[in-house]
Amino acid sequence: MALFPATTRDTRRVILASSLGTVFEWYDFYLYGSLAAIISRQFFSGVNPTAAFIFALLAFAAGFAVRPFGALVFGRLGDLVGRKHTFLVTIVIMGVSTFVVGILPSYATIGFAAPVTLILLRLLQGLALGGEYGGAATYVAEHAPHGARGAYTSWIQTTATLGLFLSLLVITTCRIVLGPEAFESWGWRIPFLVSLLLLGISVWIRLTLDESPVFKAMKAEGTLSKAPLTESFAKWGNLKIVLLALFGLTAGQAVVWYTGQFYTLFFLTQTLKVDAQTANILVAVSLLLATPFFVVFGTLSDRIGRKPIILLGCALAALTYFPLFKALTHYANPALASAQERAPVVVAADPASCSVQFNPVGTSKFTSSCDVAKAALVARGVPYRNETIAAGSVAEIRVGVVPVASFDATGEDAPARRASFTAALGSALTNAAYPVTADPAGINKPMVVFVLWILVIYVTLVYGPIAAMLVEMFPTRIRYTSMSLPYHIGNGWFGGFLPTTAFAIVAAKGDIYAGLWYPVIIASMTFVVGALFLRETKDVDIIGDR
Repeated sequence: MALFPATTRDTRRVILASSLGTVFEWYDFYLYGSLAAIISRQFFSGVNPTAAFIFALLAFAAGFAVRPFGALVFGRLGDLVGRKHTFLVTIVIMGVSTFVVGILPSYATIGFAAPVTLILLRLLQGLALGGEYGGAATYVAEHAPHGARGAYTSWIQTTATLGLFLSLLVITTCRIVLGPEAFESWGWRIPFLVSLLLLGISVWIRLTLDESPVFKAMKAEGTLSKAPLTESFAKWGNLKIVLLALFGLTAGQAVVWYTGQFYTLFFLTQTLKVDAQTANILVAVSLLLATPFFVVFGTLSDRIGRKPIILLGCALAALTYFPLFKALTHYANPALASAQERAPVVVAADPASCSVQFNPVGTSKFTSSCDVAKAALVARGVPYRNETIAAGSVAEIRVGVVPVASFDATGEDAPARRASFTAALGSALTNAAYPVTADPAGINKPMVVFVLWILVIYVTLVYGPIAAMLVEMFPTRIRYTSMSLPYHIGNGWFGGFLPTTAFAIVAAKGDIYAGLWYPVIIASMTFVVGALFLRETKDVDIIGDR
């Protein structure tokens, strides 16, 4: 079974050009996610560090939130005026928006205008990406011969991972060449500025392409849709397929994808306290090793079907995420894993006195003894579990059997009491061998890469065949519009909000693994809905359905 079936030179050029252009576009999009921690300090420095990071993740998620609207706008254009011109426009919007982030002044320079402008740029990126994927996938699929669409479109599926890999490579190179301080101060802007060069290459590549032969045939026959939005979503027959594609396919694919390629990076750096450069290298190596499997599973789906491969990925993720992430802790920060077992930390507090410590505008003050205790543990990166005590009682942290009384951070003596509390907690955690950061010498790098590789293999299972399946689910005249919406609701909303949601759950619960319940539940839902209601599509004729 050849991974790339024999084809004409022109068709190979279509696949290469579409894939390279999409790699560069994903590169632009991923820079923000990979640099979220630095961006939180550059653009949201007016709030406390925990709120700043969550707010930075929300700004990242804002780009995902508008992706379905980009799918509607550009999907409609793609079905009305053509695939080629539409996804040429999307890449220009994406590239220019990313370049501007690289020259945008920080919060310290222009104040509130900095985060507002950043969010507006993220929205433009999200709109552009909402039109990009459907165009590239449809364009390649409509050039592919029957029986090889999985193999052909799987190359498009590699672009997201390659884009992330490219972004990590550029970021890591800049860190090494400039040094940590210079990169933190101004060097982080360089990867965004490089996008202008990538934009020029991408535009040149896409200008060499011809329109999809299927679209040109429909145009010649006069059978183009005059109202693709109405045909796609106002008629129950097609709307039902859109909903099945969302809940039985793309929602689960999205959470598996974002867990394996994004949440792992946040988990390593924010929770396990692995330094960013090491974490980026470990993730990049796992991506490089796993990326060929997008093509393997895409090609395999031409033989055994798309549905069983995608649902297998969802099932494996739901069943194994908890042990795999515990393995990451064990291999990436063994001192933390050991301390958790030897001296687990408990916050005993009156639940009524505990707040959700999320304050993006910086106006609220978290002064209760419960809030003080939890904020101190989150800042130190120490996992804990909650225990309820009598109403009105002062919260207490127990590090193993050692109690540390918290305090109400009001009154004139609050600074002195905070200093005493901080010293007592620091002493208890140090004596229990809780690490401040992951010891680089203690990281079992081969095993960390192996665990990360397994998580990315799950991504290749759910993502490799999905473009072909989405293309095959909808008729040609409304394909761009119909397939783009469920894909981008799934990936933009279910997947895009995963890092923010999971991180917030962890901050509230104290359990570093609690955020995994979100992808586990969504992946399980998709497995059930897909198994019961989705039909196999690999033998669908997409040429004769227009």
